[in-house]
Amino acid sequence: MPPVSDTAPPDPRHDGFVRVRGAREHNLRGVDVDIPRDVLAVFTGVSGSGKSSLAFGTIYAEAQRRYFESVAPYARRLIHQIGAPKVAGITGLPPAVSLQQSRSAPTSRSSVGTVTTLSNSLRMLFSRAGTYPEGAERLDSDAFSPNTAAGACPQCHGLGRVHRTTEELLVPDPSLSIREGAIAAWPGAWQGKNLRDILDALGYEVDLPWRELAQADRDWILFTDEQPVVTVHPVRDADRIQRPYQGTYMSANHYVLKTFSDSKSQTLRAKAEKFLDSAPCPACGGARLRAEALAVTFEGRTIAELARLPLAELAGILARGEDASETARVLTDDLRARIATVTELGLGYLGLDRPTPTLSAGELQRLRLATQLRSGLFGVVYVLDEPSAGLHPADTESLLTVLDRLKSAGNSVFVVEHHLDVMRRADWLVDVGPQAGEHGGHVLHSGLVDALRDVADSATARFLFDDSPAPERQVRQPQGWLKVGPVTRHNLRDVSAEFPLSAFTAVTGVSGSGKSTLIGEISEELDGVGRLVVVDQKPIGRTPRSNLATYTGLFDVVRKVFAGTGEARARGYRVGRFSFNVAGGRCETCQGEGFVSVELLFLPSTYAPCPDCAGARYNPETLQVTYRGRNIAEVLDLTVEAAAAFFTAADDDAARPVLRSLRTLSDVGLGYLRLGQPATELSGGEAQRIKLASELQRVRRGHTLYLLDEPTTGLHPADVEVLLRQLHGLVDAGHTVVVVEHDMAVVAGADWVVDMGPGGGDEGGQVVVAGRPRSVADAPDSRTAPYLARQLTG
Repeated sequence: MPPVSDTAPPDPRHDGFVRVRGAREHNLRGVDVDIPRDVLAVFTGVSGSGKSSLAFGTIYAEAQRRYFESVAPYARRLIHQIGAPKVAGITGLPPAVSLQQSRSAPTSRSSVGTVTTLSNSLRMLFSRAGTYPEGAERLDSDAFSPNTAAGACPQCHGLGRVHRTTEELLVPDPSLSIREGAIAAWPGAWQGKNLRDILDALGYEVDLPWRELAQADRDWILFTDEQPVVTVHPVRDADRIQRPYQGTYMSANHYVLKTFSDSKSQTLRAKAEKFLDSAPCPACGGARLRAEALAVTFEGRTIAELARLPLAELAGILARGEDASETARVLTDDLRARIATVTELGLGYLGLDRPTPTLSAGELQRLRLATQLRSGLFGVVYVLDEPSAGLHPADTESLLTVLDRLKSAGNSVFVVEHHLDVMRRADWLVDVGPQAGEHGGHVLHSGLVDALRDVADSATARFLFDDSPAPERQVRQPQGWLKVGPVTRHNLRDVSAEFPLSAFTAVTGVSGSGKSTLIGEISEELDGVGRLVVVDQKPIGRTPRSNLATYTGLFDVVRKVFAGTGEARARGYRVGRFSFNVAGGRCETCQGEGFVSVELLFLPSTYAPCPDCAGARYNPETLQVTYRGRNIAEVLDLTVEAAAAFFTAADDDAARPVLRSLRTLSDVGLGYLRLGQPATELSGGEAQRIKLASELQRVRRGHTLYLLDEPTTGLHPADVEVLLRQLHGLVDAGHTVVVVEHDMAVVAGADWVVDMGPGGGDEGGQVVVAGRPRSVADAPDSRTAPYLARQLTG
């Protein structure tokens, strides 16, 4: 740290530090911290300690606020609605770029190519340097995009697949007659009866078994585009008035497609989807483009064929054009340089047409990071959210090289991270804690990494400087074996594997090696599975309306407790009054969300607290009802830990069911989360642990197999210990646990390891080695082996 003059403080604009004063965002306790610029600074601490509140909620949010203030009065008005971070002041703060593990709304049109903008360059290459059929006109680059009217296949509208119905889907039981409901795709109640009556009026047999009808009649009933209007004389109960009416016929195919494409009801759309079969578009063969674009080639391949290739292979094809024109050389050199950045981050196994909804949050963040590396920005602060998430230790080394390049280009790199190797490579370490939620929010250390060794309250120090070997653990004996395969899917080719039952198995391998594909083949139909529980990292909801309390069922009990108070009974308030999802007790301005969506011109929309209820979700009358001095909004604002103390002290039989759920959430390390914390604020790892807690609180009968995909993502090593106690407890109770995992501490403690690889994409897809951790650590062809050996031996 530079010397400070006794007479005058240094000018904060030029002293090389970002200085934060009085940060109180979320659980931060008036934090003052100084962080040097132009370094790799890592923010760490247990989950919920406040590190993200400091890095993202305070530093990045303030940089964003200042940017908006500089743009226009219109933007200033919006940013005032959004709210400034709770901080007394920040000096020395450059412009900031945030790369978080959040994903946009999933869309089939968003892909690796669109996220990285590599698709734009490839389209330009085909437009300017492609091989055209003789006499064909040169096409604009838009003609090679399935997302434009100029390029999209007219039959599938650029989606590559069409939805069709078949007789087998529409009529699953041909022994039934039409009157008995043979056409399962038709709506129920009056609308379905109406269609049957219309067919009867048209002269079709509605009382014969479906299979006995002529094929021509069956085809017309199911697939005709005609919509004849006939007079229907309904046959109803004798005591009801019979009035003829004009009925319009709609075929089952027409009804299903119309409901699937136009209905606003998610339930109706989901029902319609059951009667649809998705198939490659017959016009473009799944290539998504018009025939004119698919007639143009480069190195003998269409743009659709190149987009399907792994990026590493695509780079090799682009390098072949030795006799290409100067234009082609310039464009291919640029493409290869940009692809090299993506492959350097361990993502060379991805293809340009891979849809972004199929990517993990970590993969998506690293793609954005690759784009930033090519942007050439200088003098900014990059704030990254666990860039090592989902990375094999071998890939983490490449990531560290990339972060060093960002720093060397004259930028500051602030990283929220739990990975010990990333911490060790940091120039500066900010450790927040000592624990989570109300017991955190303090900066325990801000300085050089090695100086953390002397901080007694730091949970991080215990792991960062511990080089002792993994403790010896008694390996469990299998109670049988689960056989999976042979599997041929994605990059797996006729692969089989065995998993021990009533044991803990870790599936390892570099990114893209086929781990998730392999365990995705495990189903309840396989011998030995019994009951199957898949706990993934998909969000528990995509809007602020979904939260921890609603997902776990906690909210149902809490609402009953409030409805049972004397004040609620006196006012005639029932359980529904205390739900923010229905009209009555909720705030109607925000429809019970607590937030309103703010649309920003040229920028993604964001959520701002509701101006009427200030985020409480309820109207004033509902909030007047209290339970032990708190209204329902205040109870939802409690952390899991605080809520457990609150309901335990109540000593109320009606509230006891709440305690079991709260205890289970604490057991998986989520005691710091607020009951009403919106799903939009939860990480993938937190969502996964909420799902696990929901499952753990159920009474388990018989054998259950638990499948978890990287359950330690986003977890501090201290939190990993807590989670592993729960998972090993399940195995001790006779269940089977299979995890896809990159954390070598978890792998070292497993009973069995299945290592996939050896590489990613086409270079992977094999079981390299399977066995006890110590035998896997000795495998010569395994990229996991050296890292596992280091963990086992210290």
